[in-house]
Amino acid sequence: MDTPIFEKKNVLVTGGAGFIGSHLCERLLKEAKVICLDDFSNSSPANIQHLLQYPDFEFIKYDVNQPIDLDKFEELDKFKVKFQGIQEIYHLACPTSPHDFEKLKMKSLWANSSSMINTLDLAVKYKAKYIFTSSSVVYGNSTEEKSVFKESDHGIVDHLSPRACYDEGKRFAETCVATYRQVYGIDAKVARVFTTYGPHMKLFEGQMIPDFIINALEGKNITINGDETFSTSLCYVTDLIDGLVRLMASSPEVEIVNLGDDKIVKIVDVANTIIKLTNSSSQVVFEKPLLFLTKKGAPDLSYVRDVLGWMPLVRLQDGLEKTIDYTIANKEALMF
Repeated sequence: MDTPIFEKKNVLVTGGAGFIGSHLCERLLKEAKVICLDDFSNSSPANIQHLLQYPDFEFIKYDVNQPIDLDKFEELDKFKVKFQGIQEIYHLACPTSPHDFEKLKMKSLWANSSSMINTLDLAVKYKAKYIFTSSSVVYGNSTEEKSVFKESDHGIVDHLSPRACYDEGKRFAETCVATYRQVYGIDAKVARVFTTYGPHMKLFEGQMIPDFIINALEGKNITINGDETFSTSLCYVTDLIDGLVRLMASSPEVEIVNLGDDKIVKIVDVANTIIKLTNSSSQVVFEKPLLFLTKKGAPDLSYVRDVLGWMPLVRLQDGLEKTIDYTIANKEALMF
């Protein structure tokens, strides 16, 4: 049955305790019963601590690289999953930490292969709508000639590089989504996510924005892994979540969309803004790029604006202020 039997739909979020996943779970609780699967390999229990009080939220510690049988979890009896099934699946589970990239290589490989099959099989079983959060890395590096990407662009990625488990992995994962659409006729969609920031990003993990904020608060040098021209687009997390929810509600004809901010900003300008907002004495220094950092461009948003009526609304300074407030609160918690 395609529609819920009961008053609220059941929604599954993999990687739901992660940075983006935890914000998504919180947003979905307004309208759905939310099942969050996560194994904490690249996320934090603190991100969902405030959600555990809600009867419509259920967390299950589980590695989605393993086959998923929701019938075996007694805690889901209250959601009547055996009768009602699952109406929507958001598949977000995938390591993204630059700091731990080498250590989590196999996890990345599995997340873009085994867990794709496992979650798509679940979508087939329940005839559920499905969203996979892909990445702008599928377009390859941005260049002077090409820095803005449309959904129809075919990127160039080295499938044998040290980063290939993630970059080429995301391309294979999209192939999985397309193949399941073709073979099983499910409504499965791809969101190509560009660089996103905000509260719940892991601290002390090599993530650019939180690391900048931590160093600014402590008066330490802010290190940019690149030069003064290093730039990217930055989308605040609540804008991204709004895009994902709109994508899930869209018609089956909408298959792939870009989600991100279409303004390119220099990282050195972002660092200096953080220094100013924190009244810091920090200096900006430049070092060689990290393996995990791709030269990312910006999304062309003309298609997603047309089909979803979506565009990012949160100004960079406002988003940075909110992220700074969160980091201050959680930095103290981590220190004591």
